[in-house]
Amino acid sequence: MLLTLPPGIHRLEIYRVTGMKAPPLGLASIAAVLEGEGHKVKIIDTPTLEMDVDEWLREVKSWSPDVVGISMQTPTAPRGYKAAKLLKEELGDDLIVVAGGTHPTSMYEEALKNGVDVVVRGEGEYTTLELLETLEKHGLDEEALRRVKGIAFRGRDGRVVVTPPRPFIENLDELPWPARHLLPMDKYTLFGKPIRIAHVMASRGCPYGCMYCITSYFWGRRIRFRSPENVAAEVEFLVDKYKVKQVVFSDDELTVNRRFIYGFVKEMKERGLDIQFACGSRVDHVNRDVLKFLYDNGCVAVYFGVESASQETLDRIGKKIKVEQARRVFRWVKELKGFATASFILGFPWETIEDMKRTVDFAIELDPAYAQFTVLTPYPGTPLFSYAARHNLIEDWNWEHYTTIRPVMRGFHFTREQLGRVLKYAYRKFYLRPGFILRELRSGRLKDLAGVLAGELASWFKDVVVQHLRWGR
Repeated sequence: MLLTLPPGIHRLEIYRVTGMKAPPLGLASIAAVLEGEGHKVKIIDTPTLEMDVDEWLREVKSWSPDVVGISMQTPTAPRGYKAAKLLKEELGDDLIVVAGGTHPTSMYEEALKNGVDVVVRGEGEYTTLELLETLEKHGLDEEALRRVKGIAFRGRDGRVVVTPPRPFIENLDELPWPARHLLPMDKYTLFGKPIRIAHVMASRGCPYGCMYCITSYFWGRRIRFRSPENVAAEVEFLVDKYKVKQVVFSDDELTVNRRFIYGFVKEMKERGLDIQFACGSRVDHVNRDVLKFLYDNGCVAVYFGVESASQETLDRIGKKIKVEQARRVFRWVKELKGFATASFILGFPWETIEDMKRTVDFAIELDPAYAQFTVLTPYPGTPLFSYAARHNLIEDWNWEHYTTIRPVMRGFHFTREQLGRVLKYAYRKFYLRPGFILRELRSGRLKDLAGVLAGELASWFKDVVVQHLRWGR
C-alpha cells in the first residue's frame, strides 16, 4: 500500500508561511502497523519533498501500488481530491483509492464524490489494516466491506454505506512506533535549517470538546496516554538512531496527566538521556510547582491556549478555564524565567471589534514570549461548523482557505474584511512593541524572526511564531 499526502500542497498558504517541515506521524503509524503484519508499504511526504503533481505521479507509477491511501486535512482536501481523480485517470479503475484524516472523516460523502473509493473514518491504524486485508481477499465487494468497522463507501445501488465506528485503541503501547525509516528524516527543517528535532505523540483524545477544535471529535472525548516507559524508549531510539537533541510533543495537552510527566522525566534520567522538549498545556492544569518541574527538567517551551479575554466567551466555547488562571500562570512563568507562548482566537460570532481588541490588550498584559493570533475557522466535524452553517455565517467555502489565517466566516457584528484587519492589528500591536523587539534582541532570537518582522505581518506571521515555539526554540 502506498500512503501519501496530496501533491502540490507545499504551495498552499498553510505550508509556505514557514520553513518548518514536520513528518506525517499519522501515516507513519499506520505504515508501522501494516508492516508489522507483513504488508509492503511506501510513504510519500509530498510537502517535505516539495513534490508537484507530475513528479508525484511518476513516483506513484514507479511503485505500481494496488491501493493508495491519501491523508487529507481540510485545507489540503481539494488537492487530495484532484490527486484521487488523477490516479483513476492514469492508473485505471482497478486502483483503489482510500482517503483518511480529519476532513474526510466528517465529509465522507464529499470525498466519495471526488475519486475516493473508501474513506477511513477516525483513528486509522487498525481500520486501514482490516480494510487492506479485506480488499486483498474480496476487492470492493459490498458485503465484505460492510464487515469492516470505521469506513464509508458506495454500495452497489450508489448509496453511501457507513459502517459502525471502530472503538478507540485503549492501549496505545500496543502500537508500534511510527515507521520513520519510510520518511525523509534528513529533510525535516525549521526556518529552512536542518534541525535534530523529533516529533512524538504521547496521548490521543481530549475531554473538553471546545466548539472550534477537531481533536475531541476525531480522537475522542477521553484522553488516552501511552506509558512513560514506552515514550521514553521511543525517545531513546530517536536519540540513538537520528541523534535527536529536542523532542516536540504533538499532543494538545500533555500536562493533564502529571503522573506521565513525572514518570517520563524519571525514565529519561534513568536512561541517561539529556534532551530538551516542548509541550502543550492548559492554564488550569499547572501550578507553580509543576511549571518549575518542567523547566528544571528539560522543558524549553510550553504552549497555552488562552483564546480570549472574555470569560463569557470562554464559557460559551466550552474552554472551561478562567481568565484569572491565565494571569496567574503567566505570572509564574515570568517568576521562573521560563518560556511560554499563548494562543488567542479572534472572531467568535458574537464578538464585536472592541471585544477582539480587548483580547489583544489581554495578550499584551500577559506578555508571553510569543503570542499566536488566529481567526476562528469552522472546521467540518466541529460544533462550530454546525453553528456557523446554521446561522449562515460561512462566506468562503474554498477549503484551501481554512488555514486560521484567512477569515472565511463573518460574525453577527463584523465582516470578514474587518476580521482580517483586526488580525493585522493584533500582530502589529503585539510584535512591534519596542519592549518585545528589545527582548528578542537580548535573547538572540530576533535573527530568526527578522525576515518575518520585515514582511506582511498580517497574512502569515502567526504560523512562524507558533512553530518557533512549538518546535522548542
